[in-house]
Amino acid sequence: MSKVMMVIMAATAFGLMVSMATPCFSQEKPSDADNFYKSDKVTSQKVMFPNQYAMNVVGNLFLPTDMDWNRHYPAIIVGHPMGAVKEQSANLYATKMAEQGFVALSIDLSFWGESDGQPRNAVAPEIYSETFSAAVDYLGTRSYVDRERIGAIGICGSGSFAISAAKIDPRLKAIATVSMYDMGSANRHALRNSLTVEQRKQILAEAAEQRYVEFQGGPTRYTSGTVHEINENSHPIEIEFYEFYRTPRGEFTPASSNPEVTTHPTLTSNVKFMNFYPFNDIETISPRPMMFIAGADAHSIEFSENAYERAAEPKELVIVPGAGHVDLYDRVNLIPWDKLTSFFTANLK
Repeated sequence: MSKVMMVIMAATAFGLMVSMATPCFSQEKPSDADNFYKSDKVTSQKVMFPNQYAMNVVGNLFLPTDMDWNRHYPAIIVGHPMGAVKEQSANLYATKMAEQGFVALSIDLSFWGESDGQPRNAVAPEIYSETFSAAVDYLGTRSYVDRERIGAIGICGSGSFAISAAKIDPRLKAIATVSMYDMGSANRHALRNSLTVEQRKQILAEAAEQRYVEFQGGPTRYTSGTVHEINENSHPIEIEFYEFYRTPRGEFTPASSNPEVTTHPTLTSNVKFMNFYPFNDIETISPRPMMFIAGADAHSIEFSENAYERAAEPKELVIVPGAGHVDLYDRVNLIPWDKLTSFFTANLK
C-alpha cells in the first residue's frame, strides 16, 4: 500500500483532507494555544457513573466557584476529539463554559481514557453515543442541575456522536459541534469522496483477516491516529496532528494507557464506522436547536456544512475566519466563546 494511500486512510479517523502542500513544522505552539487552561473561577472534580451497559464512564465535573447550591443550573456535556481523551480539548471547553455559569462535564468516551471498555481503543459508535446519554443520566440526577436544561458540545468526532445521541435522546436540549466530523462518511468515502469502493473493500478485507489473527491470540493491530515522529518528508496532515498530540501543546496519556497506541483505534473495530450514519434523520432533532462551528480553513469543513444543510431549523453555521481544524481544539483567541455562550444561554433557559 502506498504512503499516500496510508495517509488517506489515517485521515479518515480525524477527517483531514490530504493536501500536497509543503510541510511546515514548528516546535513552538501558537501563542494562544492553551489546551491545559486552568481557571480560578472554576472548581473541578473527577466523577464516575455507569452507562446503560454497566460500563463506568469517567468525567471531569466543572462548577462555578460562586455556585448557589439552592439553584438549579443549566449543564453542558463536552465530548473530546476522536482518539483523544477528556484532557485534550474537552476540559478546556468545559472550563470555559463553567466560567460562564454553566455546570460542565467533560467525558472520556467508552474504550478511551479512564472510562471502561475492552479492548482499549475499540471503535463502537453506538456506545460512544450512549456515553452522552449516560452523562445526561448523571447530570439530570444532581440536585443543582435543571434536568430540562442539558446540552452538549461535541468536538471533532464527538460532534457526530453527540448528534447520534440527540436523535434518540430528547433530554439533550441543544447541540453544538466544533470542527465536527461525520466519522461514518470519513471512513466510507474519506475526504471529498476520495476513497473508492474498491479501496474501501481492501480496508474491510484487511480488517477481516486480522480478526483471525487476534481470535487465535495474535497481537492487536492499530490504525489511523497520529504519527509518533515526523521529518522533512512528512505529510501536512501528519504534521497538523503531531503538533497537537505529540508535543507539550496537547500531549496527554492516562496512567493506565500505552503511549505507543494513543489516538490509534484497533484495526478490526475501526471498520464499524462504515456502518455509522449520524446525519440520517438529523432533521428530527428539530425543534431543538443546533449550532455547527468550523474553521474557514479547516479540511473538515465539509461535514459541518453537510450537517447544517440537512438539519432542520433552528440551526446556525458559524465559520471562524483564519481557523483550521486543530486550531479550534485549543486556540482560545480563535474559538468563538461568545457564540457558544449566547447559544446555550438562549436555548437552555
